[in-house]
Amino acid sequence: MTVTIVGSQLGDEGKGALVDRWGGDADVVVRYQGGDNAGHTVVEGGTEYKLSLVPSGAVRDKVGILGNGCVVNPRTLFDELDTLREQGLDPDVRVARRAHVILPYHRVLDGIEEEAKADDDAGQEVGTTGRGIGPTYEDKAGRRGVRVADLLDAAALREKLEYAVPHHRAIVEDVYGIDLEATDRAEAFDVDALHEEFVAIGERLVEEGMTVNCSDFLYRRSKAGDRIMFEGAQGTHIDIDHGNYPFVTSSNPTAGASAVGSGLGVTTVGKGEVVGIVKAYLSRVGSGPLPTELDNTDEEEELADFIREKGGEFGTVTGRPRRIGWLDVPMLRHSARVNGFTGLAVNHVDVLAGLEELKVCHAYELDGEERDTVPTTTERWNRCEPVYKEFETWEEVDWSAVAAEGYEALPEATKTYLDYLAEELDAPVYAVGVGPDREETIELANPFEKSG
Repeated sequence: MTVTIVGSQLGDEGKGALVDRWGGDADVVVRYQGGDNAGHTVVEGGTEYKLSLVPSGAVRDKVGILGNGCVVNPRTLFDELDTLREQGLDPDVRVARRAHVILPYHRVLDGIEEEAKADDDAGQEVGTTGRGIGPTYEDKAGRRGVRVADLLDAAALREKLEYAVPHHRAIVEDVYGIDLEATDRAEAFDVDALHEEFVAIGERLVEEGMTVNCSDFLYRRSKAGDRIMFEGAQGTHIDIDHGNYPFVTSSNPTAGASAVGSGLGVTTVGKGEVVGIVKAYLSRVGSGPLPTELDNTDEEEELADFIREKGGEFGTVTGRPRRIGWLDVPMLRHSARVNGFTGLAVNHVDVLAGLEELKVCHAYELDGEERDTVPTTTERWNRCEPVYKEFETWEEVDWSAVAAEGYEALPEATKTYLDYLAEELDAPVYAVGVGPDREETIELANPFEKSG
């Protein structure tokens, strides 16, 4: 029995809140892609837990797995675990032995490559978090990566580092023309120092019983009747295959990757639920097209600032202010088709309260034709003009009271907005978020009950 939680937009949809809420009914929560570039904030009883690598289910005392599709920075992992313990939690987190490891030189390369793209006349900077995610996935595809299992074998780790480090040092020095020894970055390319640090990390992973054969572990838990939740990071439209390339992440946040990135068979995952998380408006960190962006006039920029401040639209990991736009339904249709949503959770409807106007991009106009979904190239998407549909606005209410009373207590205009989304995406609304706390999510259906 599985439930997969997927971001339907560009990330920052509030996936962590739903993983936290429904994670109470799960036995195991699995991250299947991404690394510590993912920012999830979980609020329980007024206490805020900021997570970038640890699965959100840790707040609910569930077994958390970082699957083989993840890239893992052990420094970040241990820092997060220590912080959660200081906050009174006792997280049980396991790491797939097949997961790849982010090493210090990956972070250095990430920064150098992004700087080079920013300086290029083509302006192809992606707006990465600079945490080494892309270079680590590049090493994985290039078959020179270091996996978690390698940290448990000192001789194997030495061999892998002696192959990978000279490769990356040559790129920095010969391609980018940087004298590493003249910078403070040289230690990131020191094989001896890296070997010493990461052998010690491997020893700690063993001592704390944190590594697993992910596929085997999940197979046995599934056969025993455990409920498994898959927690996607980022969102569909920054999926490396299905997003607006090249302004994408380096992995697959879409639902199909839950099987690949965990090793649990696709026939098992395919019998479960896939819940698309939708933010009631649009936000984005980083570059790339955003047809509904509120930035054309002073009035739009003022409205964007209002939504940004009210919705706390600043990156969990980076702190960067997010770009703001009206809800883009062609994007959501693409997400529903790619992921196969069986249900929706719509967050942040409270943030839209009190507006003088409320619009939704219902379609695009491109080259004189109306389109109901996103084009396949970023260049064509950038030329799309939104075709807007206007909705009646709703007033501010006591959202905590609404959450306590349930769906019927929502303003009628809010319910009309939600009904429109359910119809357009051909999936029922399972939950509505009206605030950040666990108790400020109105639940209409529990996906675990839906899936049996």
